[in-house]
Amino acid sequence: MAIQPVLAEPDPFGSVRQLVEAVLPDARVVEVTTLGPDSARHDDLTEKAAGYGVPRRITVVRGDGATQRLVLHTSTADSFGHERRSDRAAEMLLAFDTFGSIPAHVQIVDVGTLTHDRRFLSLVDAGEFYLLTTYAEGQVYAEDLRRIAAERRAAPRDVERCEALARYLVALHAAPGAQPGSYRRAVRDLVGHGEGIFGIIDGYPESAPGAPPERLQAIERRCVAWRWKLRGRDQRLARTHGDFHPFNIVFDERSQIALLDTSRGSQGDPADDVTCLAINYVFFALGAPGAWEGAFRALWRRFWRTYLDGSGAAGVLDAAPPFLAWRALVLANPAWYPAVTPRARDALLAFAERALDAERFDPDDAERVFA
Repeated sequence: MAIQPVLAEPDPFGSVRQLVEAVLPDARVVEVTTLGPDSARHDDLTEKAAGYGVPRRITVVRGDGATQRLVLHTSTADSFGHERRSDRAAEMLLAFDTFGSIPAHVQIVDVGTLTHDRRFLSLVDAGEFYLLTTYAEGQVYAEDLRRIAAERRAAPRDVERCEALARYLVALHAAPGAQPGSYRRAVRDLVGHGEGIFGIIDGYPESAPGAPPERLQAIERRCVAWRWKLRGRDQRLARTHGDFHPFNIVFDERSQIALLDTSRGSQGDPADDVTCLAINYVFFALGAPGAWEGAFRALWRRFWRTYLDGSGAAGVLDAAPPFLAWRALVLANPAWYPAVTPRARDALLAFAERALDAERFDPDDAERVFA
């Protein structure tokens, strides 16, 4: 359907002129027109009410006197997978990479970003993106857990660090999420994202001992059912880390915490962070007979008690099962943990299955992993 102008206006931003003249030096902007998603009458049954972004048609006159029309596409936040700036950037970069591959498609002239001072910055020569961060001095928490597993005991400092991590999450989750619709997005990503349950299951080889395809399919179906249980609980949206596992947690010599790689928009269900860390007390014990009874049982219980007491529970046990299943699927996946044994894999998946089958997660069920 042809897009018709719904609003004509002079160049609304000097930056539009700057952009066009930088890309097409011989062009002069003569009109900028905002385009609507549809030209149908408002009472037409087929009227399209929404689109992704607000395009503007730009009319220019070239140096030879010819008139040319361009379209400036921008993207706005919505609840269809565009809540985050990174989502909207990905949409533009994908268009840049693919428009030219389709016969008779409109062609890309430029791609870029609008800077904070309203200038357009071209990315047409960009390749892969990079990130530069500071360095966290210290040692990842996974090394603590490996030492505890080897020694089959937890030192007083280990208990203190366990409690500190639980208290950190209580404080982190006390801040509510800021973007409406983000809870539903977080639950959808939990199940359907490439880094979520569907993607992790797709990463299993066909012949992983203890994880045949039919077992993974059954787990997947349970998780989809849990998505429908959780998706309307928007009041649970909170600030989260999103990948709170022992390789993203650093302690220095004074036991000060530093974190790496917050993920998934840093908003979601607190149960994500809680289960992400807690299940590692089970996981690290699986490879060291006696470590559960000697150390990790106490840390597991201390972590849950400290968090639940500090947060007032806040429904975390009611939401935990699919998040626990996701993390169990990661730990049991040979693509992520190639040394995990078939017995440990079966134990992790059974732990997840019991959680998914229950109405509410019971932390005491961890005892059955080692029965």
